[in-house]
Amino acid sequence: MSRALRVAIVGAGPAGIYAADLLTKAERDFEVSIDLFERLPAPFGLVRYGVAPDHPRIKGIQKALIKVLDRGDVRLLANVDFGTDITLEDLRGLYDAVIFSTGSFDDARLELPGIDLPRSYGAADFVNWYDAHPDVPQEWPLDAQRVAVIGNGNVALDVARVLAKQADDMLSTEIPDHVHRGLQASQVTDVHVFGRRGPAQTKFTPLELRELGQVKDVDIVVYPEDYEFDEASMAAIHSNNQTKQVTKALTDFTLREPTGAPRRLHFHFLHAPVEVLGDEQSGVTGLRTERQELDGNGGVVGTGTHHDWPLDAVYRAVGYFGSPLADIPFDARRGVITNVGGRVHRGESQEQAANTPVIPGLYATGWIKRGPVGLIGHTKGDALETITHLIEDRTADLLPVPADPREDAIIELLESRGVDFADWDGFHRLESAEQALGEPQGRERVKIPTRDGMLEHSRRRVDAHVG
Repeated sequence: MSRALRVAIVGAGPAGIYAADLLTKAERDFEVSIDLFERLPAPFGLVRYGVAPDHPRIKGIQKALIKVLDRGDVRLLANVDFGTDITLEDLRGLYDAVIFSTGSFDDARLELPGIDLPRSYGAADFVNWYDAHPDVPQEWPLDAQRVAVIGNGNVALDVARVLAKQADDMLSTEIPDHVHRGLQASQVTDVHVFGRRGPAQTKFTPLELRELGQVKDVDIVVYPEDYEFDEASMAAIHSNNQTKQVTKALTDFTLREPTGAPRRLHFHFLHAPVEVLGDEQSGVTGLRTERQELDGNGGVVGTGTHHDWPLDAVYRAVGYFGSPLADIPFDARRGVITNVGGRVHRGESQEQAANTPVIPGLYATGWIKRGPVGLIGHTKGDALETITHLIEDRTADLLPVPADPREDAIIELLESRGVDFADWDGFHRLESAEQALGEPQGRERVKIPTRDGMLEHSRRRVDAHVG
């Protein structure tokens, strides 16, 4: 009987778990044995660390991912850092194929003068803070009263909502105590969301926008002079139901009368940021934008008219960006592993990839494969393409043969290096601990924000105490 195909998946977010699930269910004439590696003590990537705590509906995706790992046909090895605890050489010696699904967690750069001034922040850093990512400090400066959020996507909407929302309204969520205390002390009075295009070109989703309208003690302000539509805008509204619903929600906001709420959330369309104002000593003091005009084709052109907005802090929410991995070809401009259809190729850009040799046995899926676009569910189709190519390569006998394909070999290696890895049972212990923290407050769970705290509850081995 031939041995099972050994597959390592590096990154236990939705992309990696979907890839594992599809590979176990795919039609094939060989058995598979899958190990899922995760750098953090807990899996689920951006579902756990990229979704605002007051969006439990989206976090419900985690329940579906738990079901996949609960089956027991995929082994989780968490708290294992690729490039530090294990190397590409290690994995090549133990597995027939390696799939990278490490996602995109860093902020995309926004090249503006002044963007690196004090009190200018990346949205990903703020999201990591309020989602209790163990790699970020537990303190966040919230002394600014007037805040700008640059971007017209759902991350910008999440950041703006969390900044504007009253802290106590988050107590029914899994928000950690240190985040609640930080938001309670926030000095924010006005949050300004800037987008360079018109309302029909935003990347908001209707549900998130409608939910914003239900936030208590916040007035939403949409300015009539920014609320413009051209032929392309109207065509988009009539042909795309999501665009229609988004513009309807924004229109409803324009009809609201101010209530005198203590906080205000302002939408500014057709304003392209051109400079963050301030200096190194004072930090951010404002934002300069250039007024835009719709060009009739779905784009905008600058008018040359500028406006300076007095502000105390700026958050850029213009997208995520992938990070390079040791010894893996990487397109530094796009922030993705160099690949064609999920097969990793040599070369330093996607444009070159098709004309460079494939690296047998190496694959990519998710945002590190195609860039940070699309919703979480879109990674399923992405994983299917990668898994299909892996199976084709195995059928064609194109995969390298590992020196030691035993399932225990990786465990022996990690133990020999003193790597304190956690398994799937460890995650359930961590989950039980977080639920226990939430019970006295009537909450489903409260996240443990530190790596040491997470590992304390998710230890793979439970020490026996006598006496």
